[in-house]
Amino acid sequence: MMSENLENIASRFRNFLPVVIDLETTGFDAKTNAIIQIAIIILGFDSKGNLSIKFSETRDVAPFAEAIIDKSAIEFTGINVYDPDRKALLESSALKEVFQTIKFETKKTGCKRAILVGHNAHFDLTFINAAVERCKIKKNPLHPFSCFDTATLAGLAYGQTVLAKACEAANINFESERAHDALYDAKKTAELFCSIVNRWKDLGGWPL
Repeated sequence: MMSENLENIASRFRNFLPVVIDLETTGFDAKTNAIIQIAIIILGFDSKGNLSIKFSETRDVAPFAEAIIDKSAIEFTGINVYDPDRKALLESSALKEVFQTIKFETKKTGCKRAILVGHNAHFDLTFINAAVERCKIKKNPLHPFSCFDTATLAGLAYGQTVLAKACEAANINFESERAHDALYDAKKTAELFCSIVNRWKDLGGWPL
């Protein structure tokens, strides 16, 4: 029978719920550039005590009114922010919807707060924090400055820091032509994070 620590995600991560988040943006400045896609992945332990993906959500986001649209960033992602068929939500609405899911899962798992998992996580966290401030959202379920960065963790576990290369080293299929879509990148980041956590467990690193 598995130990309680392996079954209980709150116990494993010190009462934090790890939530994988990936954003696509119109540039690199969190104050002046906009979030145009957000994807979240909720994780949990399976019956064998391995961390795995439970479910995902994604939202297309309309740039806020004063946002700077960096042409090179848009060309890089391939997202047409002016496409009427995107059905993009206002930034405040998109954040409130995904935050509602995160809050529900945080409470359901007995965690006190969620913590962002991302590849180069501080980039995503900085944009989230700037959007929260801009939208005057009072209750952000994510820790404001702590995060799990899979670029750092993959560098330790697999000797690779680029997402595609790290996935390759971890035997995770990665299709480069599908990259720079928030949901796809979030799923691959989640698979990478789970691989590292589970590998550590298998090597005897948890429980201590």
